Amino acid sequence: MAITAGMVKELRETTGAGMMDCKKALTATEGDMDKAVEFLREKGLATAQKKAGRIAAEGLCKVLVSDDDKKAVVVEVNAETDFVAKNEKFQAYVAEVAAQAMVTDAADIEAFMEEPWKADTTKTVKEELAGQIAVIGENMNIRRFKQVTEENGFVASYTHMGGKIGVLVDVETDVVNDDIKEMAKNVAMQAAALKPVYTCRDEVDQEYIEKEKEILTVQAKNEKPDANDKIISGMVMGRINKELKEICLLDQIYVKAEDGKQNVKAYVDSVAKANNAKITIKSFVRFETGEGIEKKQEDFAAEVAKQMGN
Repeated sequence: MAITAGMVKELRETTGAGMMDCKKALTATEGDMDKAVEFLREKGLATAQKKAGRIAAEGLCKVLVSDDDKKAVVVEVNAETDFVAKNEKFQAYVAEVAAQAMVTDAADIEAFMEEPWKADTTKTVKEELAGQIAVIGENMNIRRFKQVTEENGFVASYTHMGGKIGVLVDVETDVVNDDIKEMAKNVAMQAAALKPVYTCRDEVDQEYIEKEKEILTVQAKNEKPDANDKIISGMVMGRINKELKEICLLDQIYVKAEDGKQNVKAYVDSVAKANNAKITIKSFVRFETGEGIEKKQEDFAAEVAKQMGN
């Protein structure tokens, strides 16, 4: 039976499911509208699409590390409320997503969503997500994942606030022992707490530095119009260095430094020296739940008044 645009439109209006999902359902059921509705409900797509407009900015960041610590992954899965984020079903689902992301060859989240779901290969990751939305009853989203592999050392991990923040740190080292693992965890905790943007200064784009110099030079000249170029240059470089110490992980003041002056690189070097090791912090990944997502602000007093007709 030929599937017409009108049939797709009707099914879409009935279920709230996406156009391609409706076409797929009608094709699978040979145009039987009732069976197509059942098909979408079984897949969880009918209810999932109706919830898709809701903002999912809560949720969990989950880290998973291999037994030999050579490979790790961090994922972020969002839900609408913190209540659901603490739900055991949701947490079990997020753990399954992390397990899938640990072994995936997908280069991005779009490819990841289209691959077969490990626990049931008759479904895609996207279809399993839709089913979970139907069961849990909130809009959900697998937002992102990142794998880290280090053959010449290990990957350290840290989870903060029950999964609000997940961090991985890539540590290249020729010695692996408890002291060095503790150091790596401390560095991961530093990244969680102080939100660095870069690992070290070498990663900072030179164009960004030059643009900052331009802005800060104008700022310094406005503050000290009578100062010569040497003074202005000194003011500008001082401010750039201060900024780099805030945004580069290895340049940040180590939060546990007893003198309040030691930076993270000096701390790592001191541990390396004490253990006769060569250690390099190659990179880090920091996911924070809902980071960059505009959350809907609820005015509960106004909502109650509206419901009461005031």
